[in-house]
Amino acid sequence: MSSHRSRPRRHSAARRRRLPLRYLLPVLLLVAMLAMLMLRGYVHSEIMADHRIQPEAATDHVPEKILDGGPVIDTRGGQESSRSIDDHKLVLTFDDGPDPEWTPKVLDVLKKHDAHAVFFVTGTMASRYPDLVQRMVEEGHEVGLHTFNHPDLSYQSSKRIDWELSQNQLALEGAAGVRTSLFRPPYSSFADAMDDKSWPVTKYIGSRGYITVVNNTDSEDWQRPGVDEIIRRATPHDGKGAIVLMHDSGGDRSQTVAALDRFLPDLQHHGYKFQNLTEALGIASAHTPVTGLELAKGKAWIYAVQASENITTVLVGGLAVIGVLVMGRFVLMLLLSVIHARRVRRKGFAWGPPITEPVSVLVPAYNEAKCIENTVRSLMLSEHPIEVIVIDDGSSDGTARIVEDLRLPNVRVVRQLNAGKPAALNRGLANARFDLVVMMDGDTVFEPSTVRELVQPFGDPRVGAVAGNAKVGNRDSLIGAWQHIEYVMGFNLDRRMYDILRCMPTIPGAVGAFRRSALEPIGGMSDDTLAEDTDVTMALHRAGWQVVYAENARAWTEAPESVQQLWSQRYRWSYGTMQAIWKHRRALVESGPSGRFGRVGLPLVSLFMVLAPLLAPLIDVFFLYGVVFGPTQKTIIAWLGVLALQAVCAAYAFRLDKERMTHLISLPLQQLLYRQLMYVVLLQSWITALTGGRLRWQKLRRTGAVGAAPGALPHQRNAAVAGDDRRPVA
Repeated sequence: MSSHRSRPRRHSAARRRRLPLRYLLPVLLLVAMLAMLMLRGYVHSEIMADHRIQPEAATDHVPEKILDGGPVIDTRGGQESSRSIDDHKLVLTFDDGPDPEWTPKVLDVLKKHDAHAVFFVTGTMASRYPDLVQRMVEEGHEVGLHTFNHPDLSYQSSKRIDWELSQNQLALEGAAGVRTSLFRPPYSSFADAMDDKSWPVTKYIGSRGYITVVNNTDSEDWQRPGVDEIIRRATPHDGKGAIVLMHDSGGDRSQTVAALDRFLPDLQHHGYKFQNLTEALGIASAHTPVTGLELAKGKAWIYAVQASENITTVLVGGLAVIGVLVMGRFVLMLLLSVIHARRVRRKGFAWGPPITEPVSVLVPAYNEAKCIENTVRSLMLSEHPIEVIVIDDGSSDGTARIVEDLRLPNVRVVRQLNAGKPAALNRGLANARFDLVVMMDGDTVFEPSTVRELVQPFGDPRVGAVAGNAKVGNRDSLIGAWQHIEYVMGFNLDRRMYDILRCMPTIPGAVGAFRRSALEPIGGMSDDTLAEDTDVTMALHRAGWQVVYAENARAWTEAPESVQQLWSQRYRWSYGTMQAIWKHRRALVESGPSGRFGRVGLPLVSLFMVLAPLLAPLIDVFFLYGVVFGPTQKTIIAWLGVLALQAVCAAYAFRLDKERMTHLISLPLQQLLYRQLMYVVLLQSWITALTGGRLRWQKLRRTGAVGAAPGALPHQRNAAVAGDDRRPVA
């Protein structure tokens, strides 16, 4: 006995240890995803981009020796000197890279002609394509800094300049394991273009230990003037040496590559050498290897950027998937719902002979003292002959006594120790007198016509179960209104679609009907999953029964009134649905009705009820990303387009259900907030499933807010059922 008692305590302790982790992981995953997107926006110059370009200014404060000097400007240690390149030496420089398409082609041409060059890389590009920077260094080229985000530094503060340099250097360290002393300012040209705005920046750059490199021959290849013109502009006169400006990024560089392939051999034939800058100047290499912490920091930066790129690629793929799913689901729902509505409302439509035989209504109840009287009294107004069996599942709040004290005709109470809803329903089945059985929740009220409408499809002998139209009764609060939209649009519109496709995945626990002769061969209600309604529906499909939807069989249920209660309910639903899909997975490879459901129903349920809700927040994540990082206008238009499509579907669903459109006012807010909550719930369910955790049934706190169903009139009474309502129960 002692060991038996200690086991639950160990399980309870294990649950207490696992529970914080399940809540923590979804939050951490969300934070990590947002961090990766922020990092991507940062690396793609979408956060701190500054595209201003300083107009020409006076040159009063620029030394003449700089204006008249060479393209290599050295202001380190307070000096102000410049140098030129010796005759018959050319230093090819390439700006704005590396580019994944054009830089490899430039490197191939340089290697083909045994020439070296200097690549002035931006930190954003070096961070994204570190392998190309590493190839530059390995093949003997020099690398210089071109800032991280490519701003005009004359507009920037010294703090921003330091940041641009350090981040650019960090990317270079991580990519190639070296630091460099070479720097080229964005938007720079010749030395004689130095002015009173750019000269202070050049002096400051020198104080930070960098040599500023401009140019004295500009190919202007960015204008794509043609191969011959690029070569003409890049060629120095009279055998003079030069620093040649070209670009390996920033657009189509096919003309640059073609020109380079002719330019190199032509000038080599005329005695030119193509060298690194330090080789041409005869000074020490600009590269300094980094080790230890500096190298580790650089590598960590590159790894983080690569992770953000890869994760963003996956997220974009997920966005494409959810886009297809959302659009496909909306189109399917609209088209098939129209077909469903026309079929049901077609003149003369009938499932078969009218069903008039009595029905057993099972009401499993666990601590439903606040609701049970409303539930039972609503059944007494039924237009169809019924017996009511309330199965008290070990309630401790007097639920059974409340029902017994009502002393209503044809209402019986069956008591049992607490064993869960499936066991309670099976106990009710064992005590039911009739073959047709209606199941409902203890917090739900029926309209007078609900039972009659619910059982009419059984006129077709192929029908084994019928799903009713569950509606939110407590819709006055914001969270209730959101669930009301979800029930009408997300559940009932879906059921019309599934009805036409003959793969209804769930008979709602609040309002459903079954043939007992269909339930008994499959073992009744199973407790294998936490979604017994989904489980039994799938089992009926596999057994060859049809499951249909009765839209006029309305039931009013009490929805959760707090975020915590909603979380608990949806967590159980999500996890239970996953369990049911996994339990019935063999239907995918089976033949007959089971195979049809497996190859049509299971994929649709997996896509629309598991994958789509999990990916749906990507729409909002990328909406926020686009608003912050641009293009803002296109992003807002695209998001509003998706919202408009949802609004059309919701309005059509409300029209079918004859609901007031005023509740749709909260639809935009629902899409922004409610969907995120559902995402975290579903993610937590995935984590629970993948970690092998077990979830207990979570009882919601009832308020009794749902009273008599709309349309229920006080003078209506339940049709009598032949038989003794005091029949003993097991």
